[in-house]
Amino acid sequence: MRRTSALHAPALRTALAAALLLAGGLAGTAVGTQPASAAPPAAHAAAPASTGLLEAMERDFGLTRGQAEERLRAEKAAVTVEKKARDLAGPSYAGSWFDAADGRLKVALTSRDKAAEVEAAGADVRVVRYSAERLDRVKERIDTLSAPPGVSSWYVDPQLNRVVIKVVDADREKKAVRAFVERASAAGPVSVARTAQAPAPYAAGTVGGDPYYTGNVRCSIGFSVHGGFVTAGHCGRAGAAVRGWDGSAMGTFQGSSFPGDDYAYVSIHSGWWTVPVVLGWGTIPDRLVRGSAEAPVGASICRSGSTTHWHCGNVLAKNETVNYSQGAVHQMTKTSVCAEGGDSGGSFISGDQAQGVTSGGWGNCSGGGETWFQPVNEILGRYGLTLHTA
Repeated sequence: MRRTSALHAPALRTALAAALLLAGGLAGTAVGTQPASAAPPAAHAAAPASTGLLEAMERDFGLTRGQAEERLRAEKAAVTVEKKARDLAGPSYAGSWFDAADGRLKVALTSRDKAAEVEAAGADVRVVRYSAERLDRVKERIDTLSAPPGVSSWYVDPQLNRVVIKVVDADREKKAVRAFVERASAAGPVSVARTAQAPAPYAAGTVGGDPYYTGNVRCSIGFSVHGGFVTAGHCGRAGAAVRGWDGSAMGTFQGSSFPGDDYAYVSIHSGWWTVPVVLGWGTIPDRLVRGSAEAPVGASICRSGSTTHWHCGNVLAKNETVNYSQGAVHQMTKTSVCAEGGDSGGSFISGDQAQGVTSGGWGNCSGGGETWFQPVNEILGRYGLTLHTA
């Protein structure tokens, strides 16, 4: 397959082999003019924190170079500490989050019985009333309710130690919204918070760039898996044909789920191949994907998409249920990263670890907003896929 478009050509030439993460600038399936066996340059493999990535963190977080480097080191350590702390805490575990202010993981426990062990593992302990298991059950009960427009989302907040229900500010006094909150509150400890806008999926009509297309919809590639790529479910249904950036046949949706979930698997045709890369769009060098270790709440995270390219923010919440107009989507992760139409399906990555595929949100990259993603490990497990890693 020939790539003749001049769009993004400089970035692509410096990218890993032919890492043209179609459709979404998202770390995911790539297309190009090299054989599939081409190996990434050694320089990329030796640079888990590239100059470009650090510059993006400096820009989006207001950090110095040294502060950005230190934050990445602290977040990497927090991933390991979080797993140890969860195992040590057992039933008293009540959630955890990364605190960027001091670079440490905070772990909530319902008693101090395991506090010394958790602290010895490298975390700071806070004692709270409700366990993570109890709050998860409350959220599961709320998930069975039908939410009206005006209810944005709901999720377990480990810092508040409650289930938080987000309602659109302009709709908070509507009868249906108040009735939903009342029913949800009967399930257990609940708090209500306001949001400026309702979330919506980030798909878009056909426009220029490096997208993939299905019907008249443009979306972004998420992550390469062996045999294809993962992306957002609202971008296409199982059996739908996928076209690449140049309009040629690229692949087929083999599985798709939306609403309820928002993920899909696309198999690719001969002439296309996958590489373990997320497109940096010239803002940073293309990013190698080396795994899918889940970043904690509070960690930095970046997104790549075909409309707004590369932006960074923080993980705000996990296992959040988002109430789109098409229906609720469960087990989403909320971030402070901006996104816009056409970014759907694109990659969320923390350091060199794949996190998830862009689903939707509110706001834009001029004024800010919030964006949700579907965690990649859930998608891999659902379809029995293997992430393509460097």
